Amino acid sequence: MIILITHEHSRCFDVLSEIFTIKMEDVTGAQLIAEALKAQNVEYMFGIVGVPIIEVAMAAQASGIKYVGMRNEQAACYAASAVGYLTGRPGVCLVVSGPGLIHALGGMANANMNCWPVIVVGGSSDQNQETTGAFQEFPQVEACRLYSKFSARPSSLDMIPSVVEKAVRTSMYGRPGAVYVDISGDMVNAKVNRSRVREVPCCPPPPVSLADNMSITEALAVLKGAKRPLLIIGKGAAHGRAEGPLRELVEGCGLPFLPTPMGKGLLPDNHPNCVAAARSRALLQADVVVLLGARLNWILHFGLPPRFDPHVKVIQVDLCAEEMGNNVRPAAALLGDISAVVKQLLDHVRKDGWKYPADTEWWTTLKQKMDANTKMTMALALQVTSPMTYYQVFHHIGQLLPRDCILVSEGANTMDIGRTMLPNCLPRHRLDAGTFGTMGVGLGFAIAAAAVQRGQNTGQRVVCVEGDSAFGFSGMEVETMCRYKLPVVIIVVNNNGIYSGVDAETWEMMGKMGELTTVAPPVTLLPDARYDEVMNAFGGRGFLVRTKEELLSALQISLSDWERPSLLNVLIDPSSDRKQQEFPWLTRSNL
Repeated sequence: MIILITHEHSRCFDVLSEIFTIKMEDVTGAQLIAEALKAQNVEYMFGIVGVPIIEVAMAAQASGIKYVGMRNEQAACYAASAVGYLTGRPGVCLVVSGPGLIHALGGMANANMNCWPVIVVGGSSDQNQETTGAFQEFPQVEACRLYSKFSARPSSLDMIPSVVEKAVRTSMYGRPGAVYVDISGDMVNAKVNRSRVREVPCCPPPPVSLADNMSITEALAVLKGAKRPLLIIGKGAAHGRAEGPLRELVEGCGLPFLPTPMGKGLLPDNHPNCVAAARSRALLQADVVVLLGARLNWILHFGLPPRFDPHVKVIQVDLCAEEMGNNVRPAAALLGDISAVVKQLLDHVRKDGWKYPADTEWWTTLKQKMDANTKMTMALALQVTSPMTYYQVFHHIGQLLPRDCILVSEGANTMDIGRTMLPNCLPRHRLDAGTFGTMGVGLGFAIAAAAVQRGQNTGQRVVCVEGDSAFGFSGMEVETMCRYKLPVVIIVVNNNGIYSGVDAETWEMMGKMGELTTVAPPVTLLPDARYDEVMNAFGGRGFLVRTKEELLSALQISLSDWERPSLLNVLIDPSSDRKQQEFPWLTRSNL
């Protein structure tokens, strides 16, 4: 028998053969991890490679995931978690076994406390070497359960896509947080036939939940009965993309609002209803507080006296049921997605047209306090001293910062004073030490923000304002910025210490008094340290700044350079401190 194969038949045969070959090919564990992450729309991976996960990073790049090699696993995890907050989809932190994973635990804990989604993928010892004292052997899956929502090792290669999908889903659903996926060294390069691997589709965005209608009615009854209402907007509302409905609620109902540090920007800081300049007064005298994605933890003084009215009524809006009633029992609890719940409130308010009057005694009190505090701050900012103070430095920086820049801030006084003086106008454009009060997050956050901005081509600058102590935690990441040509502008506000330091002359005198380890105050750092030279060493721009003129010139040059990062080492008065406040937001015991 003779079989004739036409041209069309030949093409069909080739296609079928290709499909058959793909289905029958062997794939490695590294490829399966990379492909599974890509299938879940993961775009960014940060880490430090080594045995046994080098191949995972290479496979990730081959699958189209952007890989950023960092200098420390802790900073890598900070960066990956910031991607989760900025984009809503988790970033990945890739680490080696043992010490590499342990270094990343700080970033996992920070992500969990901040409620940001992040995936940590860790290599581990070969399975057949467990309990034998293998290289960097450590109980990684068990250890990560303390710092994450989900911690698991796939039982086989063909289970990798399912475990990765569950990890991604768990990191985003409910209250977001950290997850851990372990892959043993012998699984990285082991192979399995692709036909045995079940394809797992991409998990959808988290389901949107609504509050109970009866609870909405109860909450509005409490709010309408308030003489001194206050909305508190937290970073949970920022993560929930609630800026649109919140603006309608604030402006439609004429309500004063107070943003938490990373709630800043959902409505602009210069919005007429923002009472941040009268923060202490607003918290102390409000009789009804609406918590919108904010928690009554240390940042809000637990909702308790003497910072709050002992009879204050709290309306709590949160997507986590377990959060309801923490520290203060709410008068109304609205469980659900922040954006959706605010829309529910708006629907009810529109029906009766309720609006809080603009001519109340409460608004008069708040505006008077805001004016007084603003004048006090401006008087400090306009002083002419040498060296400069925090207030002078932030005043001049604020004049030049682009309205749409992403602002990263950390440090004690640097973060606290900068929070009040450096404006935020857009949502999710401020990243700081957060709920965990973590120092060392700044450069990792800035790298993540710069990578995301480059990927989205938004043309927005990333400006990282650091205390000199905070910069020291992850300062070597400036090499990462230079290597990837990320045009981050770093401003180190250098007061020679933690909270405060001493000048060079005093430091020299102390050295003559005896051994510095017994004489130098624990808060002191080396006076006039040249952090700018660290940036210069890697090919970035470094500036030593002592005066207003030098500050403005260096910042203008840095903001105009899109090819490389810059670092401004701003030397200020070592004794510069915050102004005295009736109720300071932070005390040194908080940090």
